[in-house]
Amino acid sequence: MKKFLLVSGICVLIVVACLQLIRPKIDHPPVTQDFEAPTAVKVILVRACYDCHSNETNLRWYDKVQPVYWQVAEHIKDGRKGLNFSEWDKLAPAERKAKLWEAVNQIEQGAMPIKSYTFVHGDARVSSADLAVLKNYLQGMVKSAPGDTAKIHDRDLQLQTVGRTGGNKDAKTLNGITYIPDYGNWQIMSTSDRFDNGTMRVIYGNDIAVKAVKEHHINPWPNGTVFAKAAWDQVEDRNGNVTTGAFKQVEFMIKDAEKYQSTRGWGFARFKTPQHIPYGKTAMFTHECISCHEPMKDNDLVFTFPIKN
Repeated sequence: MKKFLLVSGICVLIVVACLQLIRPKIDHPPVTQDFEAPTAVKVILVRACYDCHSNETNLRWYDKVQPVYWQVAEHIKDGRKGLNFSEWDKLAPAERKAKLWEAVNQIEQGAMPIKSYTFVHGDARVSSADLAVLKNYLQGMVKSAPGDTAKIHDRDLQLQTVGRTGGNKDAKTLNGITYIPDYGNWQIMSTSDRFDNGTMRVIYGNDIAVKAVKEHHINPWPNGTVFAKAAWDQVEDRNGNVTTGAFKQVEFMIKDAEKYQSTRGWGFARFKTPQHIPYGKTAMFTHECISCHEPMKDNDLVFTFPIKN
């Protein structure tokens, strides 16, 4: 028995030693523009996020040991793709705000930092006090502008042109999803707003979604469920009354566990403006969708909690 254990141990050591020679490359590209924020905010993000979401990755000795190194390399690759604080100049101002909103939302929902990462890197955990600092910073970026003339102009211009230009009802995203013109006749499931970009949303559900709600079959949602989330500018007058402004976009989530297996059972699509311009430069834009919905992984990736009578 002792001989067997000894031979087994030696074999494991040989395998582990060989694994150290097989190492994916982790690039260290230059910082083109670092994210700038107040010190209290920056310290939290550097500590909790920068190892995977910047070009300033700090690998500890235990990160370099296989098989951990493989997982770390994958985290860095995916992390930089989703959000890179070292290439802040490559994002438009609106994209920067949206990325920060998404990041804080993921932290608040417990999706980030990844638990397997914080298990080893305990200093990356974000406390309630840290989260409050981040949320206050994000809240401070919101500029409320009652009587916003730009938004009012956009709304009025859109109202003048709608019906003359129309939208492309055959528009199709690069992942093969066609615009669904009838969504406006579906049941309203819920409403929401995004304070970071000043939009308000209505979430519609098709008949299958409505039936699922009535039968309490919403986690997971059944195949055939379709949600449509339509977004408008939020316009506030000087008396505090809020109305919809220009139409911004409609997003669809289509449940088909087999067809959309690669995107966790959901097909994602977004059509912008009343012209229904498909979103995404490649079909891989769905990674962005999955990343945003990841905090709701225990709710079948769905943010919407239906309003009940």
